[in-house]
Amino acid sequence: MIRQLLFLCLFCAAPLAAQTFPEIKWEELVPKSWNPAALFKDLDLSKLSDADPRAMEAMERLKREWDAAPIEPALSGRRGRIAGFAIPLERAGEKVSEFLLVPYFGACIHTPPPPANQIIHARASKPLADVRMMAPIWVFGTLEIKRRETQWGVAGYAMRVERIEPYQGAPAPR
Repeated sequence: MIRQLLFLCLFCAAPLAAQTFPEIKWEELVPKSWNPAALFKDLDLSKLSDADPRAMEAMERLKREWDAAPIEPALSGRRGRIAGFAIPLERAGEKVSEFLLVPYFGACIHTPPPPANQIIHARASKPLADVRMMAPIWVFGTLEIKRRETQWGVAGYAMRVERIEPYQGAPAPR
């Protein structure tokens, strides 16, 4: 009888632990009403060369719009996990306590960076190992609405990081 109860407790505990960090998708961070392409509906970008002043003006408009990209206020205080690519900001030896999390490889390193609503400024209370440039990871923590300018781009969200795991498809429930 005790073995059966123990088995049931262990069997039920895993799904409960996974539910404490439900997955957050990158699409959820973008308000459904936001359409940055609307800025360029009157401009045929395919007819512009990189040196064209109209192309340079369009890039400046795009950067301003993306830096000011709206966030989804309903996500404030949401606890969860999100997969992305790390860009370390603050190092202590081989460990990192502050990094950006972005949705695709190469984001922020190449210009322009993603919109602010696609950059998360992640901060851990203690330095973390295995946070390397563009390393794919799962980040577990609580989202906050907090805009932050960094050398790599403007983050529209912040996350208080509780832990990270290497990205291997789906995180192991804990």
